Amino acid sequence: MIGHWNVHDLVDSLSAETQQNIDVAFNQVSTDTRNIESSDLFVCLKGEHFDAHEFVAYAREKGAVAAIVEHFVEDELPQLKVASTLTALGQLGALNRQRFQGQMVAVTGSSGKTTVKEMLAAMFARKGPTLATLGNLNNEIGMPLTLLRLDDTHQYAVIEMGASGAGEIARMVRFAQPKVAILNNAFAAHIEGFGSLEGVVKAKAEIYQGLPEDGVGIVNLDDPHAPYWIEKLKQQQSRYMTFSLNSTDADVWASDLGEDSRGCGSCLLHYQQQTIAVQLNLLGQHNIANAAAATCAWIAMGMRFTDAKAGLEDCVAVKGRMKPSLLGSVLIIDDSYNANPEAMKAAIDYLAKRQNRSLLVLGDMAELGEDAEQLHESIGRYAAQMGITRLRVCGPLMKKAAEAAKEEGMDARYFSSQSELIDSLQQELTETDTLLVKGSRSAGMDRVVHALLHGDN
Repeated sequence: MIGHWNVHDLVDSLSAETQQNIDVAFNQVSTDTRNIESSDLFVCLKGEHFDAHEFVAYAREKGAVAAIVEHFVEDELPQLKVASTLTALGQLGALNRQRFQGQMVAVTGSSGKTTVKEMLAAMFARKGPTLATLGNLNNEIGMPLTLLRLDDTHQYAVIEMGASGAGEIARMVRFAQPKVAILNNAFAAHIEGFGSLEGVVKAKAEIYQGLPEDGVGIVNLDDPHAPYWIEKLKQQQSRYMTFSLNSTDADVWASDLGEDSRGCGSCLLHYQQQTIAVQLNLLGQHNIANAAAATCAWIAMGMRFTDAKAGLEDCVAVKGRMKPSLLGSVLIIDDSYNANPEAMKAAIDYLAKRQNRSLLVLGDMAELGEDAEQLHESIGRYAAQMGITRLRVCGPLMKKAAEAAKEEGMDARYFSSQSELIDSLQQELTETDTLLVKGSRSAGMDRVVHALLHGDN
């Protein structure tokens, strides 16, 4: 956190009630008693299956100096009572963000937002100390905790924002106040909570609501919803920049798309009359669009276009996101961190270009609502149409994908358990195979990757 903090100073900011005058300093904010350190402020969050109010005494024993609660708890630990501890957490993040003198960019989208975040983090790291969202801590809990990690040394911050329903991103940008806001794309991913694709499109556009007068919205000109987003930005009189793989009308556009021998994307990026050649160290041409988005934001933050190249090429894959590993001569690509229909198709496109025999291993895609079965079937058909050699799936929804792929004449098999799937894969892999594993986080397909690489089940 930035500067000095006293619990007493939070009473007015959080509209809190107290049972006593609390004049005590704190160093950090924690929501998890497992991670509490001496002089922490403990925020008691409540969820569907937990209530941190039950752990106030334990928080005190571990060194917490005060707690923020929704109802007073019988304990000697000083407490601030608020209407919503989740809102209070966001307000705490906002208070720390207000002390931040550096530059901040926020990113959202149905797909690719974590990769764009990692690209920008690598780019800004070349300029100075940079804070970026850890993993995908991008929700209404993780985002404020990220803001609370800002300290006096940071010059740049890259904040990822995800949502499970309308209004969440609007609240997050109100707390974060980014100067630059990227909307990478919007499609039928995790549609539950939004009601429809239109609901997703509108909810993602909330990221533009928090822009200051000198702020810039970044728009994907290739997305069919770009006209709607641009109109929203015009209505609020915000400046905007665009990126594209298909249109030279965009501010930043890509040409000469290709891949090196590893399957990592390469391209020429163009801005005004300047061009840079970029060789990414991330698998798949779909990451070129992410690179264009990051470069657009880089320029919007006042950086030189030509300086984008080095940072983009610094960015490497993280676990579960198109991360390649070798098992002998077998290439195993771990893309198990998450999945939605468009990201599935991008992974299939990548695998289809491999010269080796292709083996696609899929788990269920979550949160697709009433269209879930149809969307899974479409993935099976798409894999067959793209010429993937074999399809192996696990999960009740992916069973539909295997059935659809079989109807297209593909070698496709469904397994009722991961253990059976792993046993089969261990027996059928050959040295000429390229295998790609993907599924939603809830499908736990990372266990399949681990079992294959480490020879267990």
